[in-house]
Amino acid sequence: MVVLIRGCNFSTADSSLPTSSLSTDLSLRDSPAAASQSPGGLSRSGHTVVAVCLGFILVAGILNNLLTLLVFAKFRSLWTPINLILLNISLSDILVCVFGTPFSFAASVQGRWLIGEHGCKWYGFANSLFGIVSLVSLSVLSYERHTTVLRSSQVDISDYRKAWLCVGGSWLYSLLWTVPPFLGWSSYGPEGPGTTCSVQWHLRSPTSVSYVLCLFIFCLLLPLLLMVYSYGRILVAIRRVGKINLLAAQRREQHILVMVLSMVSCYMLCWMPYGIMALIATFGRLGLVTPIASVVPSVLAKFSTVINPVIYMFFNNQFYRCFVALIKCSDEPQSVHEEVHPTPRTPLSGF
Repeated sequence: MVVLIRGCNFSTADSSLPTSSLSTDLSLRDSPAAASQSPGGLSRSGHTVVAVCLGFILVAGILNNLLTLLVFAKFRSLWTPINLILLNISLSDILVCVFGTPFSFAASVQGRWLIGEHGCKWYGFANSLFGIVSLVSLSVLSYERHTTVLRSSQVDISDYRKAWLCVGGSWLYSLLWTVPPFLGWSSYGPEGPGTTCSVQWHLRSPTSVSYVLCLFIFCLLLPLLLMVYSYGRILVAIRRVGKINLLAAQRREQHILVMVLSMVSCYMLCWMPYGIMALIATFGRLGLVTPIASVVPSVLAKFSTVINPVIYMFFNNQFYRCFVALIKCSDEPQSVHEEVHPTPRTPLSGF
């Protein structure tokens, strides 16, 4: 292990620095003075701005997702197969807020990483694991909605086996892509100004480059393409129904169009800048992605934990009625039972 002094970073042997500088570099990394004004890093005011953003994300993310979990726990009628996938998204997001964001927030407050090399590796692994679970679950949710809408007559809303397979599969798939850095396929380490940790994007070894490419394709691009395909098919189906019942279909189409645009747009806003930054850091010229430039994509990725509950939960009429009932301390709305066990199944009832 050798040390790369760039925004207080320590890296793996892909660096060209001599190993004799290890003790000196470690002391520089742990020095608050060096961390507060490192070459190419953030100033004290810059760290403060990042800390404020992360503090808001920490508080809002925990509150939004905790409230979502409380609503699910109180109203058993929400425990439908497709809502289990929503629950999985909320669970992965709150795990990021509990096991990841507090460490980067504290590091930004102090202007340096606080829990050492092993803590950095844990942080990078945990955030990657929970983040990929959320991304995969979002794409699986879109496909399940697509299946429910287009094949409503063949969908059994009482069959939980497929939903549990989707939930378990999202975690196994995420582990498949987040464990390899511990086995030598790339590595986890500091990123940006040295107050967060992730995959070492800037390393140029063949193993690191291949890992970054696979991560971008299989954990970011493919889920996005599946979402676009699934929600696109749903919108096409709605337009066909509109030829039969124009007024009702137009209202439904406008509502779902807003939801679809919000889902895809927020996915791209939160995650694509981070993925593009990783590709530029991997294939661009050295130093092109500065620590300052890498801060914004990192913060946007964490912001997904705040926005996901709003889009996927509070824009859902069924969930919203239960949320209002929770706030008013009233019983479960009767309309929720009617939506969970509808008598006539229409091509749009699943959405």
